[in-house]
Amino acid sequence: MNAILKRFARSACPIPLILLATAGHLAAQGTGELRLQVNDPSGAGVVADGTIRSGSAPAKTFQTDSQGAYTATDLAPGRYSVEISKSGFSTQTADVNVTAGTPVSRTITLAIGSQASSVSVVSVAPLPGTSMSKDDVPMNVQTATAQDIDNTNVIDMADFMNRKLAGVYANNNQENPFQPDLNYRGYTASPLLGTPEGMSVYVDGVRQNQPFGDVVAWDLIPKNAIQEMALVPGSDPVFGLNTLGAAVVVTTKDGRSAPGTSLSVDGGSYGRREGALEHGMSKGKFNFYTADDWFREDGWRPFSPSQVRQIFAKAGYTFGNTSISLGFTYADNDLTGNGSSDTRFIAKDYAALNTIPDVTWNRSPGVTLNVRHSFGGKLELSGAAYFRYVRADTTNGDLNDDSFTESLYNLSTADQKALTAAGYSGFPLTGNSTTEPFPYWRCIAQALEYSEPSEKCTGVFTNTWDQQHAWGGSVQESWFSSRNRVTFGVSEDRSSLTYQQIGRFGYLNPDGISITPINSYEDGSTNSDGEPVDTRVNLHGLTNSAGFYVTDTVHLASNLALTLSGRYNHAQIHNMDRLPTDPDQSVRGSLDGNYSFNRFNPAVGLVYTPSKALSTYFSYSEANRAPTAIELGCADPAQPCNLPNALVADPPLKQVVAKTFEAGVRSSSESRIQWNAGWFRTANTNDLLFIASQQTGFGYFTNVSKTLRQGAEMGLSGRYKWITLGGNYTFLDATFQSTEILGGDSNSTNDAGAPGEEGNITVVPGDQLPLVPRNLLKAYVEMHPLKKLTADLDFNAVGKTYVRGNENNLDQPDGVYYLGPGTTPGYGVTDVGIKYQLQKHVGFSLQVDNLFNHRYYTSGQLNTTPFDNNRNFIPRPFASDTDAVRNTTYYSPGAPRGVFGGMKLTF
Repeated sequence: MNAILKRFARSACPIPLILLATAGHLAAQGTGELRLQVNDPSGAGVVADGTIRSGSAPAKTFQTDSQGAYTATDLAPGRYSVEISKSGFSTQTADVNVTAGTPVSRTITLAIGSQASSVSVVSVAPLPGTSMSKDDVPMNVQTATAQDIDNTNVIDMADFMNRKLAGVYANNNQENPFQPDLNYRGYTASPLLGTPEGMSVYVDGVRQNQPFGDVVAWDLIPKNAIQEMALVPGSDPVFGLNTLGAAVVVTTKDGRSAPGTSLSVDGGSYGRREGALEHGMSKGKFNFYTADDWFREDGWRPFSPSQVRQIFAKAGYTFGNTSISLGFTYADNDLTGNGSSDTRFIAKDYAALNTIPDVTWNRSPGVTLNVRHSFGGKLELSGAAYFRYVRADTTNGDLNDDSFTESLYNLSTADQKALTAAGYSGFPLTGNSTTEPFPYWRCIAQALEYSEPSEKCTGVFTNTWDQQHAWGGSVQESWFSSRNRVTFGVSEDRSSLTYQQIGRFGYLNPDGISITPINSYEDGSTNSDGEPVDTRVNLHGLTNSAGFYVTDTVHLASNLALTLSGRYNHAQIHNMDRLPTDPDQSVRGSLDGNYSFNRFNPAVGLVYTPSKALSTYFSYSEANRAPTAIELGCADPAQPCNLPNALVADPPLKQVVAKTFEAGVRSSSESRIQWNAGWFRTANTNDLLFIASQQTGFGYFTNVSKTLRQGAEMGLSGRYKWITLGGNYTFLDATFQSTEILGGDSNSTNDAGAPGEEGNITVVPGDQLPLVPRNLLKAYVEMHPLKKLTADLDFNAVGKTYVRGNENNLDQPDGVYYLGPGTTPGYGVTDVGIKYQLQKHVGFSLQVDNLFNHRYYTSGQLNTTPFDNNRNFIPRPFASDTDAVRNTTYYSPGAPRGVFGGMKLTF
């Protein structure tokens, strides 16, 4: 031990050295004994598999005897997590304190089928192995196990969180099940560039927020490989940048925690078919696990297929008090999300589309190395290193709103000459919306003349290419005593990214949704009113994020725990524009820049437990979000950026800072009836939104001075015989707290003075943030009327929201220029799941989503439209004012009823 300390001292920083030195002088202590009894719901002992963990120490696996008994001896005194699993039953996790000399007994009763299992320990830092009892955490942490996710029959982790976790809701802006904006307390983790991100996500200690926009690609996280997950609320600084509203922490399976082999196949509505294979094994010091998943679906809307292919593998090796694992993941996914549609047309055809295509291709291999070592049970060291490559390409076909107020029918002499010279014939010289309902000849002619296709073409194709190389690592130490737990860590994440974009003109086809591209590009070769049209982007960025953190939980008394935390964040971004500012110059462009952001964030929390059945908690925490490389190029009001507004919606000048207060009461994690009631308040300074430019009439991005998200949460669940009932309610008040001027062209209250003109709206303190419901309700019933049969009924209700573009909450339709309500109505959706375990190795499942086939909308926005009520394309719809256009509310409809069935073989 002394030799190890001397070698470590030469490279360790002072704080870890002090901790190691302390551990080296600890006197030898006696060992303890844990006696477990595992029963089924009737009270009979059963053979079951189990795992005992203590912090970063190697896991100990075991199997109970025929009577359900197992005794673990020679355990070092301390807190242990015990996990029990058995086919046909939900996994159960318990937290046990082992003392020297006195055996500790614990009886664990398994629940059949879909009964929700509980995780009584949660991660308090990004790296695995830093678990702490939920009862000591000064916030309302929500957890789930692999069995919970499997029982719910969801397609991925985001889907599970949306259905089951309190305060979570989804905005499906893309209308693809793998691309939701997942929200919690008004903060978002989204795969879409331009969405203000407010949650951090970790898998095995590796940050999943991509350097490019902090986005989270849910389709790159393998659902079947998840062992445990936790939603940690608030602005916990330990989890680093972007933890404004919450952190999601995921631990994956290995060969010890998930032994055996399973094969499942599923299929059903929308042409869905899915296959999954899992295999885990351990032999001596070695263990191995792999999970492979293939998903394909035609989609419930036309032209909306998706395919997801995921591979995950992890090899582990344990020797002495050291464990090493090497994980590999690869995803190759094609996702189609055709977005929102005009409320008028959804009312007639619920599956109506606006335009196609909207396709994203994600390719991402990655490797993660995790190492953990225990120094005698009092000091634990863990580390992680990773490399990840992400390639994301997109193709989008959209309407060109610059054409809505143009003359698109009558060909000029120059147009006729250009078309004739190009070999075209038979084109009409004049026309109108009746004779030429989908005009395109002027578009082709203007492209041939290199003149104004940006005004005369009714469609635009946009292609993007995004490549990211990310690598980094972190080291973490934890020291334990009978009253104290200290964790110290350092991390560094680096990345290199390249983003390219080009637009191509086209025209709307007679089907009203598809775009035919032509040989004309937004690359400066054409013009609009004499000015070159160039929306190209070729941005190269280098980012470096580093930080160090410490958290200490001290038991001031047997029923009083104090937690102190802090983290220092440092972020550097270097942007290089690979496009010249002028075709005749070789200098770099306007996206060049070097930026640096720094901040120390503190946190303090207190948990008081007056009785075994009740505890109270209070916490205060701070966190920050630094702008990303793609966002920093668009913050100058005098020079609006070339990056499209829909692509980047929040490049700030300053970093965002969130400050959260949280307090509440709750039951013990071991109580038969679980309940909680709490209050939270998070204030943002320098929040991020799109702002109208008074100087140019276009747009740029800047900080919004203040926003506020506050509310209350309540939850209750309990079991009586073979029925478990539960539910939770969240009241969420998310508002602006400063006066701001925002772009509002499609808002009926904008200051332009006439429809069709570019105008602004004024937001005042108290106005509701868009797409944030004030009321969320989730309720469920879980039943196991027969030993082999389980059923699960879930009801999720979401309140009304204001759509994007209606930030001042004042938009009102006039039936002429402004259509649609400017809000999304509240909705409720019921899902039912049934599982039948035919025998030990064979099980069947049936899932019915949206049982009552309710029509609802998860997201919305205000925007212009060229269509009349019969979906005829009508440019210049108002003869009295050729600059006026129609504006409407676009909705993202939720999926209708879907029925899915499956079979799972387990060995």
